[in-house]
Amino acid sequence: MTDWRTAPRSRYRSRTLLTRAVTTAASTVAGACLLTGCGLVPGATGGSGDTITVMTWAPEGTKATNMGGMPAMAKTYERWINAKGGINGRKLRVLTCNEHNTATGAADCARQAIAAKAVAVVGSYSQWGRAFMAPLEAEGIPFVGGYGVSAEEFQSTLSYPVNGGQPVLLAGAGHQLGKACEDVALVRPDTLAGDSMPILLNAGFKAVKPQREAADVRAPEDSANYGTQATEALTEAGKGKDKSKGCVAAVLGERTETFFDSFRRLDTQTKKPQLSSVLGSVSQSLVDRTGGKESQFEGAYVTSWYPVASDPLWQPMRKVIAENAFGDNRVDPDDTGTQTTWIAYSVLTEVVKRLGKDEDVTGRTVTRALNHSAGIKTGGLTPDLSWRYQDMRAVGGFPRMANGRVTFQIVQDGRIVAQPGESTMDMTQTLEAAPRAS
Repeated sequence: MTDWRTAPRSRYRSRTLLTRAVTTAASTVAGACLLTGCGLVPGATGGSGDTITVMTWAPEGTKATNMGGMPAMAKTYERWINAKGGINGRKLRVLTCNEHNTATGAADCARQAIAAKAVAVVGSYSQWGRAFMAPLEAEGIPFVGGYGVSAEEFQSTLSYPVNGGQPVLLAGAGHQLGKACEDVALVRPDTLAGDSMPILLNAGFKAVKPQREAADVRAPEDSANYGTQATEALTEAGKGKDKSKGCVAAVLGERTETFFDSFRRLDTQTKKPQLSSVLGSVSQSLVDRTGGKESQFEGAYVTSWYPVASDPLWQPMRKVIAENAFGDNRVDPDDTGTQTTWIAYSVLTEVVKRLGKDEDVTGRTVTRALNHSAGIKTGGLTPDLSWRYQDMRAVGGFPRMANGRVTFQIVQDGRIVAQPGESTMDMTQTLEAAPRAS
């Protein structure tokens, strides 16, 4: 066989010319891609070019907590912002995923976000932080405005929470109950996420009543009957001499209604404990469907991160829902999941605008903007938000907390309204002084 050293000169020259032609053509294409952005650069994410791809996930159709309003609100926001020309001229593409309230489901949703080259996961709900955060971290995808039910949302350097999550709600509920109650029974899910709840509620409760502590009543997350737990809660709340100052707080997500239905069947006339919960476990729609003014929730204390649903600050969101939800009844403007998703997408929009029209929107650039931006506004629904190093809080186990605000509310005449005489409170110092909850 003839090798190249002994081949005729004309054949060798032809091959050389062909190689040069191919190399020149490849260089020309590569140069054009660098100038126009063909999307061939390795590691480029879903924000390159004219489209910004993000994902929102939440559990739907489960026997426990369902938060279908969050992905529904995300799609509503997508329609609205794109009708306005997108974000800095870029179209917003929102992908949604059902995480089924399982660790496997959460991990699957994270993998879908990675496969779609999403630049962020926005306004989502999952208690399985360990399952979804590690894959996102490995790909550099920020988690913006999660609901706040997993500890990882307040620990990962790629998480940017817009509220104080479960820690702030429970500490706030403890403070609210501490001013009215002698004995408190906390009914909470018997899950990993639920294990920190007594510590957090007691942080607020003991700040008001240092010598007192709430009783811990564990309950199955997806039970259809809570008779045993209701009896235990009533007993614990009625231990004191003054039976009128016993309180029962239930934080069971969608199963809170089921618990209080079991509780209603008990003979509570001699004890009549004060009922309490947090927004997300109790909502205006729940009060409405259980009787309004005649509901068992009448007079109940409720703790929230945000202003009451009737506050004019929510009007822009309500207008967007009215004009863009297209009758999707999952989008409830009174629901904290819907509200959290609205705020999270408001943060994303503000951050992308700060990048400028000519800068690529990728997971890396969004993360950098979030890490260096101060005073991100949310229309007054939260304090101005910032996740810079100097803004981090000294809350054990929750260093990424950027918003410790809580509002105190009450069910009055069938409506959830601001509790008279109580103003917004920042629970950060209370949590800083509390034992580590995770």
